[in-house]
Amino acid sequence: MKQENADILAKLADVIESRKGADASTSYVASLFSKGTEKMAQKVGEEGVELALAAVTDGKTVSEAADLIFHMMVLLSDKGFTLDDVVAELGKREGISGHDEKAGR
Repeated sequence: MKQENADILAKLADVIESRKGADASTSYVASLFSKGTEKMAQKVGEEGVELALAAVTDGKTVSEAADLIFHMMVLLSDKGFTLDDVVAELGKREGISGHDEKAGR
């Protein structure tokens, strides 16, 4: 990943953290936090479906992927995790067959 892309994700993570306690009427991030984990999880599911549909219908795949990553980052933050935690998990799986990794869960 290019450094500038990593920087954008880090800045987004900082914005998400800073808006946790903001006014839900003026911050979309704050409104998600105010609605709770279930709503955040629902949004991740919706965005995942929208991405899948865009991919098979020549839709706005990249835009939908960005929406999914954003909502995933909000949910991770709610649960006390970051993208670094996700990357660390991926690192643990490096060099392991996907079939073997899945069977080991």
